[in-house]
Amino acid sequence: MKLLSKTLLIITASFVFIPAHAEEAWPNHPVKFIVGFGPGGANDLVARVVAEGVSKQLNQTVIVENKPGAGSTLGADIVAKSAPDGYIFFVSAGGIITNPMIRSSMPYKEGDLVPVGLLTISPSIIVVSSDSKINNIKDLLAQAKEPKGLNFSTAGTGSTPHFVAEMLAIKGGGKYEIIPYKSGSEGMVAVISNQVDATSEASVVVIPQIQGGKLKPIASTWNKRITALPNVATAKEQGYPEIFIGHWAGVFAPKGTPDLILDKMNQAINAALKTAAVQSRLIPQGIEPTPGSRVSFAKFLADEKARLEPIVKRANMKED
Repeated sequence: MKLLSKTLLIITASFVFIPAHAEEAWPNHPVKFIVGFGPGGANDLVARVVAEGVSKQLNQTVIVENKPGAGSTLGADIVAKSAPDGYIFFVSAGGIITNPMIRSSMPYKEGDLVPVGLLTISPSIIVVSSDSKINNIKDLLAQAKEPKGLNFSTAGTGSTPHFVAEMLAIKGGGKYEIIPYKSGSEGMVAVISNQVDATSEASVVVIPQIQGGKLKPIASTWNKRITALPNVATAKEQGYPEIFIGHWAGVFAPKGTPDLILDKMNQAINAALKTAAVQSRLIPQGIEPTPGSRVSFAKFLADEKARLEPIVKRANMKED
């Protein structure tokens, strides 16, 4: 019996120490970043650039895998229900906050994904066609009060352009015809061809069209000007601080992932975002690297939720 007890004690002690050792050795095989959108979009671009940078920091391969569907909910659900072992992460966009506000049901609970780190912010740029008479937000709000009102394209219910349109309506009133398209790119083309008056899209999406003279930027919706468009004033600078939103990307992990691993991933992300290799690929496209702590990212998420939820309720946003 004594021998059996000693054996059990040794086995138990081994099981106690294995997880700690595994955390210290992390990562000892490839890590996976799940993206909730298809290849080629802004979220996918950020994930791939950052994954390359993080792999160098960790000396381990970081694989990017696209799992599009249900406004990124499909990809989030896959990660939420994965083993919390530090080998799978979700690269999110703002939908991780707004989807639960808009959708009638969610396949996972809010606490099933924990924040690891903010990656980037790509301000939404309000744009009109190059020959439009609208030159700033004041002109845009004035257009909405004219008899025909303002046609504003979006990428669907709950998309960032939809939030911008609702923010404009709350601030200035008037008549808005909000026209949903399948993507932000399609909504942008509708502006270029004068099918609609305006839209607001991620800087990475509209910058090539601005540089090509097809679109006119009238405001950035973040709280500071971006490096790639230094001459475009923010909505706040124009006297409209309430029009404030950006296209952001962040990393989440399954609930239960050890803190030691979360901290190491956060440190690797921050180090990657500060490298010239990553910044040179993102900043010219209007995507601003935004390193920070796990705590600061959690606060960012709470602030976004508190700011956007009243808009969802006021506009009665529902899933398409």
